[in-house]
Amino acid sequence: MYIEEIQKTDIWQLYEKGRNYHRRTGIYTDTDRNYRMYNGNQWEHANLGGIEPTQQNFIKPIVKYKVSVIHDNLYAINYSSLNFENQEFRAEAERYCKLLNSYAARIWEQDKMDFKGRRLTKDAAINDEGILYVDFDREKMRPINEIVKKSEIYYGNENDDDIQNQPYILIRKRMAVSNAVDFARSKGMSEDKLELIVGDNDNYEESGEAAKDELDNMVTVIYKLYKKDGTVYFSASTRQVVIIKDVDLGISLYPVAHFVWEEKEGSARGEGEVRCLIPNQIEVNRTLMRRVLTAKKQAYPYKVVDVQKIKNPDALDTVGGTLQVNNQIVDDVRKIVTTIPPAQMSPDVVQLQQELINVTRELAGAGDTATGQVDPEAASGRAILAVQQASQAPMTEQKESYKNFLEDVAKIWIEYLTAYSENGVNLEEEFTDPNTGKEAVRTVTVPKVSMENLQATVKIDVTPKSVYDRFAQERTIENLLLSGLFSAQRLPELKAYFEALDDDSVAPKMKLKKIIEYMETEQRKIAMIDARAQMVQQRARQFLMGDPEDQSSMIADAQMQLMAQRGA
Repeated sequence: MYIEEIQKTDIWQLYEKGRNYHRRTGIYTDTDRNYRMYNGNQWEHANLGGIEPTQQNFIKPIVKYKVSVIHDNLYAINYSSLNFENQEFRAEAERYCKLLNSYAARIWEQDKMDFKGRRLTKDAAINDEGILYVDFDREKMRPINEIVKKSEIYYGNENDDDIQNQPYILIRKRMAVSNAVDFARSKGMSEDKLELIVGDNDNYEESGEAAKDELDNMVTVIYKLYKKDGTVYFSASTRQVVIIKDVDLGISLYPVAHFVWEEKEGSARGEGEVRCLIPNQIEVNRTLMRRVLTAKKQAYPYKVVDVQKIKNPDALDTVGGTLQVNNQIVDDVRKIVTTIPPAQMSPDVVQLQQELINVTRELAGAGDTATGQVDPEAASGRAILAVQQASQAPMTEQKESYKNFLEDVAKIWIEYLTAYSENGVNLEEEFTDPNTGKEAVRTVTVPKVSMENLQATVKIDVTPKSVYDRFAQERTIENLLLSGLFSAQRLPELKAYFEALDDDSVAPKMKLKKIIEYMETEQRKIAMIDARAQMVQQRARQFLMGDPEDQSSMIADAQMQLMAQRGA
């Protein structure tokens, strides 16, 4: 039987339906065009007749500036328990949430979530939407976070931007045939069906021009996610064979989170930054090209020569050359050789081009003031910070959307962790060793029932980190130090100040949190030392007040303990 004769799988037919929608709405062509314009390949497919293209790319600095505004903050996941009914469980729940926060911080660092977040928000600015697909490694008990391009995901309802309301979600993955075979074999597929996983040339929908030129033998694999009875099911298929079908993931949330740059009515994809800038960018490039051509043709003087009256006309192109004339009077040489002066170009052309760039940047919220192009010596750090923050006010929507996106990711993580904690979840806890007084780490096993009883909710802590933000933070910490709030006696006041700060406050809220935790740890150490000193004093008093037999017994016990410690 030929491969072509094998019936397409149901998932593939669903994928073709989504692919036809993408083609009809121009998602594939838009994706390539948006990235070309951002990357500076702005004369693609233009017939220039051999003329070298010139351009002034203002799209890239606008996008880079706006993405940097979002990531001028430090983000941290903070879990808390909503189980208020069980008061006996509250203390334990707070301890478990603290362990989960440390777990999330390690995953954030190990999986380079800051870097992935920046790439994802840049995707949204360029191409409307940034997407993260979260898988889970059950052996290591940790999430696997993968960026998905807009053209690689297909929604069951393309008019609803709420991921969790989707009837189904398809994710298109282009992988080497050998990797697809290994993936299918790991899912228990029989060897005879593995032969149906063959390479194809289905690469037209790949994001980016370079991705359409493949080196290895590749195959398209479609992941399908859908909800049934309140839980998410997973399937995977190629064109001819189902790799895995209807596996219950045990979670109630789709393991997909997306960041829409700006909402677009009736669209699940939103609207990015680049598409609306392209017409102005094209006109700026055309105006620049016209200026260059005009300069080439008219901005330089032309020589006019009567070559019949000159013996050596080649000398005209030689610097300092000598012209030999045929019986001509030297005073009349201007009648033989002269120049046409260059034409003057209207300054309106240059003004129009610069105005297009400046107005476009200003309307996009990325003008000189917004980007902080002011003299730092002429204004204080706080003044510059105030100007920047006022100019960045239009970016509040994107900041809030990114914060909501991170909350969705954190919820997916905790859902996976709870669902796959049949044997409990092993989390690391820092503690102070009572014997040495040093910091140590131990493993704490959180039972599945406790993970479920947490009813965990998520909040994202935000701390600004730009240059002038850091200056303001340093001044805040310095002022708190000089006011004496870092003393142990005034720790309650420092806690109250910390709780009163907004999540996006310029004051370094996360650093203050670490300072409070450090001071509490040091207080516990001092309390343990005091307790041990009191115990030693109590034993000393008992020894002095005891009779000789009791003293002998206490000395013997002390020697036994000393020998045991040496033996250990």
